[in-house]
Amino acid sequence: MLLDERLAAVTPHERQIRFQQLEFYAFIHFTVNTFTDKEWGDGTEDPRIFDPQKLDAEQWVRAVKSAGMKGLILTCKHHDGFCLWQSSYTEHSVKSSPWKNGQGDVVKEVSDACKKHGIKFGVYLSPWDRNCPLYGQGKAYDDYFVGQLRELLTNYGEVFSVWFDGACGEGPNGKKQYYDWERYYSVIRELQPDACISVCGPDVRWCGNEAGHTRTAEWSVVPARTRDTEKIAEKSQQSDDEEFRQRKITASDEDLGSRSVLENEQELVWYPAEVNTSIRPGWFWHESENDKVRSLDELVHIYNNSVGGNATFLLNIPPTRDGLIHENDVRRLAELGEYLEKSFSVNLLDSARLTADIGGIFDVSTDSEGISAIRTDSYDEYFSPSKGVTTAEITAEWDVPVKIGNIVLKENILHGQRVESFVVEAETDGKFSEVYRGTVIGYKRIVPLKNIKAKSVRIKITDSRTEPTLAFLGVYKGV
Repeated sequence: MLLDERLAAVTPHERQIRFQQLEFYAFIHFTVNTFTDKEWGDGTEDPRIFDPQKLDAEQWVRAVKSAGMKGLILTCKHHDGFCLWQSSYTEHSVKSSPWKNGQGDVVKEVSDACKKHGIKFGVYLSPWDRNCPLYGQGKAYDDYFVGQLRELLTNYGEVFSVWFDGACGEGPNGKKQYYDWERYYSVIRELQPDACISVCGPDVRWCGNEAGHTRTAEWSVVPARTRDTEKIAEKSQQSDDEEFRQRKITASDEDLGSRSVLENEQELVWYPAEVNTSIRPGWFWHESENDKVRSLDELVHIYNNSVGGNATFLLNIPPTRDGLIHENDVRRLAELGEYLEKSFSVNLLDSARLTADIGGIFDVSTDSEGISAIRTDSYDEYFSPSKGVTTAEITAEWDVPVKIGNIVLKENILHGQRVESFVVEAETDGKFSEVYRGTVIGYKRIVPLKNIKAKSVRIKITDSRTEPTLAFLGVYKGV
């Protein structure tokens, strides 16, 4: 099989498709760190400091929904080992706190609020536990960790995401824990088969930074060894095997999916990126950061380059010691949701005439070759040129000039990721000129056009691995 055909043949699992369709979802960092003003706890914190008197999980979920987010992932246990639920495996949890006389369960309150308000619920469980005396003892700690994982995956309903990071610190007497990832994965597949396992997992990968930076070309098709980075790193620490020391690939590499990177890879996987960052400088709430909430412009920029750059966007919002999302964060989330609603509510394509020029061979009328399929945001119908044609031009025209804020392009990822590059041209003053040059499309690409006025726009797919597909084109009215 030719290289481009092999690359295009890699497709997502159903759970990955559903996950990418969520697009934008929340992280909630909340634990004893909230009360100690730290980012990382050391596991010696007294559970009695945990007492969020006004905790209101529904307020969290309402704030999240106001921004247009469709899911929420809760830090059920961070590195300090403090559990936000009534775990039977440790006393270092809410049951040893004064909150609700030790009878409370943050995980239940949040999962119930998510169900009530119609968003997905996910869990973060740190594999590093600085409180558990078993940490560093191999299987004994893995048994402990898996026991807690089973509690979270059986007692709180459907879970859409299990989020693991690779934090791994020194245990008692300098012992280090080597995580049994395959065991963890099998438990998740057993109990929550529809859940995606993120970051240190096989379904969704970390973008490589926590600042909200994104790649110019974000490929979902990458080397299989990309998802084995943590396991390779652990094995290289334990072994003198030069093979493992030479297999260098990191989540922060700028190029993970170009033809040149993939041409000698034996195994390829669909492994889409997630962009995770916080609405504040820190991941946990700090009073000193109340005036440092990201601006609307910053959040829109990250959204356009993550959700609109073939990735998903995980935005952290940390509750205060009272157990509420701070008013400054609430206000910003509402502003973001209002902006997104206005920016993507009126699709001008509904009133446009569509034509297509496939590979420079012939013009296609609106109805004769399926170009009209791109009006509907669905994989059931899609536009694609004839076999062997790897370029295409699609033109949308209006009777009078229209004000365009954003263009949205979506490939039919059921058939892989194919488009390598594209150009957008706009007709102003009777002639076409280039207004945007892009690389990949993938699940979704947002092209910000900043309210230009044009009578026509032309999408030129200039390079594709095999015949390009286009499942949706949106041309959104400027605001």
